[in-house]
Amino acid sequence: MASPAYTQYIPKFDVQGHRGARGLRPENTIPGFLLAIDSGVTTIELDVVISKDKQVLVSHEPWISSSICLDPTGTPLELKQEKKLNIYQLTYDEVKQFDCGSLGNKNFPQQEKIKVSKPLLNDVIVAVENHIKSYASYEVDYNIEIKSTPDGDKKFHPSVEEFSDLVYNLVDQYIPLERLVIQSFDFRVLKYWHHKYPHIRLAALVENTKSIESNLNTLGFKPSIYSPHFKLLSKEKVRYLHGQKIRVIPWTVNEVSDMLSLKGMGVDGFITDYPDRAKKYKMTLNIQRP
Repeated sequence: MASPAYTQYIPKFDVQGHRGARGLRPENTIPGFLLAIDSGVTTIELDVVISKDKQVLVSHEPWISSSICLDPTGTPLELKQEKKLNIYQLTYDEVKQFDCGSLGNKNFPQQEKIKVSKPLLNDVIVAVENHIKSYASYEVDYNIEIKSTPDGDKKFHPSVEEFSDLVYNLVDQYIPLERLVIQSFDFRVLKYWHHKYPHIRLAALVENTKSIESNLNTLGFKPSIYSPHFKLLSKEKVRYLHGQKIRVIPWTVNEVSDMLSLKGMGVDGFITDYPDRAKKYKMTLNIQRP
C-alpha cells in the first residue's frame, strides 16, 4: 500500500494518548481512543496481542486481566485465573465475551465505566479514521506496541517474525505507513522490523537503568525514537539523544508539573494517560499540526 519513498510528517510536539486515554476511559478501547482524539493528541498509543485464530487484538496483557475485566456473566475474575485465560489460546469470539470496561480501574478513579470488550486492531483503525473524517481537523499517528518477551514465545504470543508480519500486513491495508510507529521493550522486535521493514519508524521502550549508549549498542542501530520512563531523563540525556538525531518521547507522564518540566528539558513529546491535561496546556506545549 505504502511506498518507502514517502515523506513523513513528524509532529513538532507529539502528545500520545496512552492506551487511548486510560485516565478517563477504559484502556485500549475504542471509546478511549476517540476521546484521546477529541482531547487533541497527535498520536494514539496502544498495545497488541494475537489470538488463537491469528487476529490482532488491542490489549496490554496477553491474557484477560482480573484487575479490569469481568467474565462473560459479569462476575469478577480471580487473580489466579487470569493467566489461564491466555488470549493466544482463545479465539477472538471467546475474548470479546469479556467485559473490560464496567469494572473500572482503581488506579484511575476518573475513568468512566463503560461496558466494552477488547477490540480488534482493524476495528480500532476504522473507528479512528471515521472519527477523524467526521469530527477532527487532522490525522493522528498510531504508536503500536508489540507485547512480546522471550519467555512468552509460542506460549502467550507467536514468534517475533510471525507476530510482526501479522501486524504489518494488517496495518498496511488500512493506513499510510508513514503514520505508523512500532515500539517495544523487546529489542528482538525492533531488530526484525529494522531489517524487514526499514521504512517504518521505530521506538525503543526503556525501563532499565543502563546507559543510553549501552541500550543503543544492544539494539545495534539508532531508532527514530527513544522512549524511556520519564524519571530516567535529564536535559543532558535529551541533548545527547538529539545529537544522535534520535527523538525523545518518554512515558507515562500524567502530572502537569512533569509535563512542563519535560518540555523544559526539550523532549519531543510524551505519552500520557490524561491527554485532557496536555490539551489544557496546548499553547505552552506547542502542540500543532500543519
